[in-house]
Amino acid sequence: MLSLFDQGPPPPCPAPFNLACHVLRHGQPDPDKTALEVIGPGGTDRWSYGALEQAVRGTGAGLLRAGLRPGDIVLLRLGNTVVFPIAYLGAIAAGLVPVPTSSQLTETECAAMIRDLNPAAVLHDRQVACAPHPRVIDQETLREMYDLPACDWAMGDPDRLAYLVYTSGTSGRPRAVRHAHRAIWARQMMVEGWYGLRPDDRLCHAGAFNWTYTLGTGLMDPWTIGATALIPEPGTDIDALPRLLADHRATIFAAAPGVYRRMLHGVALPALPELRHGLCAGEKLSRALHDRWQDATGRELFEAYGMSECSTFISSNPARPSRGDALGYPQKGRRVAILGPDGQPVPQGSEGTIAVHRSDPGLMLGYHGAPGDTAARFSGDWFLTGDQGAMAADGLVSYLGRADDMMNAGGYRVSPLEVEAVLNTHPGITLAGVTDIEVKADTRIIAAFYTGPAPIDEARLREFAAERLARYKQPRAYVHLPTLPTGANGKLLRRSLRACYEPDTDD
Repeated sequence: MLSLFDQGPPPPCPAPFNLACHVLRHGQPDPDKTALEVIGPGGTDRWSYGALEQAVRGTGAGLLRAGLRPGDIVLLRLGNTVVFPIAYLGAIAAGLVPVPTSSQLTETECAAMIRDLNPAAVLHDRQVACAPHPRVIDQETLREMYDLPACDWAMGDPDRLAYLVYTSGTSGRPRAVRHAHRAIWARQMMVEGWYGLRPDDRLCHAGAFNWTYTLGTGLMDPWTIGATALIPEPGTDIDALPRLLADHRATIFAAAPGVYRRMLHGVALPALPELRHGLCAGEKLSRALHDRWQDATGRELFEAYGMSECSTFISSNPARPSRGDALGYPQKGRRVAILGPDGQPVPQGSEGTIAVHRSDPGLMLGYHGAPGDTAARFSGDWFLTGDQGAMAADGLVSYLGRADDMMNAGGYRVSPLEVEAVLNTHPGITLAGVTDIEVKADTRIIAAFYTGPAPIDEARLREFAAERLARYKQPRAYVHLPTLPTGANGKLLRRSLRACYEPDTDD
């Protein structure tokens, strides 16, 4: 038997269609139901479905009044507040194309995105780094748009461009991924395939508003089925999360593995009688961490695997938990295979590349301005993730590593080539190599190894990186070596760098 999962396609996306309209369709039948609670020790900021829809459509109207036209690209440089998802959905409601970005990006990184995208406007929070642009709409102006007469939903072909997200790729340069309106329709396969989500749920996501993991799992997916989203207020300490989960009656909790790890090493967890289970994504979940969470709470933890190009499409769920260290099962409606070098599914149990079929409604339209890079990610009708895996007879998929040396840092995928490209501009560095290192159980950091005339003061290297890379991309350790390990063809062997790392015994 071959490593191929195919139980039929999902229902087709309706047409005409608008992503934001689909997400907020519960604003009409039940406008007073709570859509969002921003929770914290100081109180709760509540948004009903009716108020949320008005703010979104008012923002859409305001952006059109500002002279933007359907199809225009708008870059979001907004902070960790509710303004972020409202601006994102408001742009889509009006037919614009938003680009959500991390507030951690530097001015240099932002300038590169502006050159790449040529956006019609930048939506900007003054507290967030941003490169100059001729049309900037500030956060205060966005808030003033909420009460404007609602814009019409910009309905159209579900296959048309809706938004772009940036991902680090094997080229070493972040690439903008183009997604269609139908991407939100595809996420319905996650409702049962991962979340076990119901309309009466109160789903708490630990991430910031301006993280795409939060935007999808924490906000849009609960809203799509009429559930309530809970988001901790900015600045909330991880140690405060367990008490917030209990006090605000969270029924599902979602976070990256690092958050669970820190929660379990912090204060004693309170009783969580209303919590049914936890959700985990962003980096590989170890079985040890899963078991510690289960022992501490008596609740299961369900993992999901995905990427910027296709969100999550393999997961465990309440009806079908995973076994051991395996990721989970392809979600019903997905077509997933493990492919060999010939582009064909390998026998069950054999290692190969995890691939998803190009017919998946959640799969990207392609990389912005890079048709060659897009074509290179496909083998026939299969999109190649670049990650290695194996599929059991019942469809259970195990993760066997990253074929392209991609790193995980706190749930973010980071290309070593991007970090290396920055470090190689330092005048004291001849050549840099970067990889992630496991410094203790379930904890990985980015480490940089470099050659040069002499070791460089680490504080100066940290300062150099901080000016040019988002915090999550910055190395946490620097190691000077006489040479970097290479293969017979002279190619850097990043995985061999790990043997050159000597941990600080005083840490």
